[in-house]
Amino acid sequence: MAIFIPEDKISEIKNTVDIVEIVSETVLLKKTGRNFVGLCPFHSEKTPSFTVSPEKQIFYCFGCGTGGNAISFLMKQEGISFPEAAKRLAKRYGIDIPTKTISAEQRKQISQKESLLHLNRQALNFFRQALVETVAGKRALSYLKGRGFSDEIMDRFHLGYAPRGWDNLLRFLSKKHISTALAETAGLVIARKDKSGYYDRFRDRIIFPILDVNMNIVGFGGRVLDDSEPKYLNSPETPVYHKSRTLFGLCSARDKCRVENSVYIVEGYLDLLALHQHGIENSVATLGTALTAEHIRLLTRYTRRMVLVYDSDEAGIRSAQRCIDTFWKEHVDFQREDVFREEKADTHILVLPDGDDPDSYLLKYGPEAFVATAAQAPGIISFLIDRAIEKHGLSTEGKIQIVSDLHATLAAINDSVARSLYVKQLSERLDIDEAVVLEKIRVAALRKPQAISDRRSPSSSASAMSASESLMTSGQKSLSEVGSRIEQQIIAMMLQFPQILPQIESRDVLEHFESNILKSIGHTLLHHKFKSAAQVSELLNFIEEPEKKRLVAALALTDESWDENGCRKLINQFVETIQRRQKSKLMDDKIKAAELKNDKQLLYKLLKEKQKIAIQSAKQKITLLSNK
Repeated sequence: MAIFIPEDKISEIKNTVDIVEIVSETVLLKKTGRNFVGLCPFHSEKTPSFTVSPEKQIFYCFGCGTGGNAISFLMKQEGISFPEAAKRLAKRYGIDIPTKTISAEQRKQISQKESLLHLNRQALNFFRQALVETVAGKRALSYLKGRGFSDEIMDRFHLGYAPRGWDNLLRFLSKKHISTALAETAGLVIARKDKSGYYDRFRDRIIFPILDVNMNIVGFGGRVLDDSEPKYLNSPETPVYHKSRTLFGLCSARDKCRVENSVYIVEGYLDLLALHQHGIENSVATLGTALTAEHIRLLTRYTRRMVLVYDSDEAGIRSAQRCIDTFWKEHVDFQREDVFREEKADTHILVLPDGDDPDSYLLKYGPEAFVATAAQAPGIISFLIDRAIEKHGLSTEGKIQIVSDLHATLAAINDSVARSLYVKQLSERLDIDEAVVLEKIRVAALRKPQAISDRRSPSSSASAMSASESLMTSGQKSLSEVGSRIEQQIIAMMLQFPQILPQIESRDVLEHFESNILKSIGHTLLHHKFKSAAQVSELLNFIEEPEKKRLVAALALTDESWDENGCRKLINQFVETIQRRQKSKLMDDKIKAAELKNDKQLLYKLLKEKQKIAIQSAKQKITLLSNK
């Protein structure tokens, strides 16, 4: 049964776990003052910007903006859910987690998923045994070894074999007292059309178990040993297997993806095995489907640079076009997800020469040549421009057709800087005026439905984004862009010196904040009666929005010392600034009214008064600066 973790147990986990101990297992940390620093495991860097606070039990990277507590770190590092991370830490530190009463429907769903995973493990045992221990499996073994795959690779990916015959697996499962109905739900057996029984889905095929990032066997793929069709057969969608958000080999590749800061994405099981066989372990494969938005969201947990590898120009062009739809048109949908990082994926298209697939290319030229070629792979738009020029040529008619082919693609790019650079690149390649291309793009944008245009058009650029969206898309830079410096200081003060919270509340300081996200964080601190800087880790569990979590972690780790006197000065400075602003606005309103009435005597008096206020304000600012 799945574990539902009570809040008091979450608190116990956080109070027991040592974040330095957890992080130091994967990050080399060095003590610097009260904190520890190291190279960030979530992005590539040469100068340490990843900070861990043992006092507050939180981490924050000042390079990529990733932050959180021990549970957040484990979730990000291992690609697991909150309950899974909490459960793993509880087990490690000997914390007992009682089960919570759940509904009959929830119990049924949980039970079914656990039963399916157990069934898949049993099926894998059957397929593995059939490959390595039976006479029938020798043919499959011979085929795999003939393709150059070592025993180590076959073991690493748990390869198996489904024997010939209609009911070999069915009879095996029956002996294990596993119901046929469950096997049908798992996609391992299929009901006969005449309703006379069932038969095995996979027959006389090499079996590739499909594992999720948590090493659960969620499905299977099967490949024939000859040229019969269909060459590949995959498990259908089930309660535990969803091909649109599952990548073959990711559980083996994720650590290498972080180390190499890149991932190669291929289309077939054997291509993936070939890459791993040649030591290129930062590689995954899609499962009979195009790369989806969910695949990208999953991969961006581990790397930014993605190289899509194809073995023909036509396939490359079609897949590149689909990537445009995925990487740009769906970009807004990712921005509310914590697993989607602050930047878009840096995506490249590699089309191997002479009709080679990755397997044959590696055999001919070796892994070094593959990596070198991939390093030169063009980005998506550059790839499409190159292919359009190859297809249509640079005659007048060809240039017209190229612009016609690409204007909708360029219009789909919602990053105004990227779009401008690509338009410039295309106009230079075609030797035509940029304005011509821009006009085509404008027309394409106007033809889009209004709902899509509102979400994805160039007008929804960074300048029109909310503070939270800005934080999600621009990493460290956005910290200085969220609210004013003094508003950030007040929130940092509240986090690091919570004794001041009663004064913040009694003086309604937060009501004068211009930044909604900082105001919301402040109200969260007041609502949860935040009492100690050591409670920051616990506070993060009450905040669902990713951008707020990152801001809290960043501001809690600012290197400032607070005492009651310093806090009072900051509050007074903020309140006085607000009061001056209000007085100035009131004075402006009076001046405007005097102008409308043409009351020159009153207008002169008000202008002198405003000048006097401005001089006093300037003197106050000088005094404040000199006291710092």
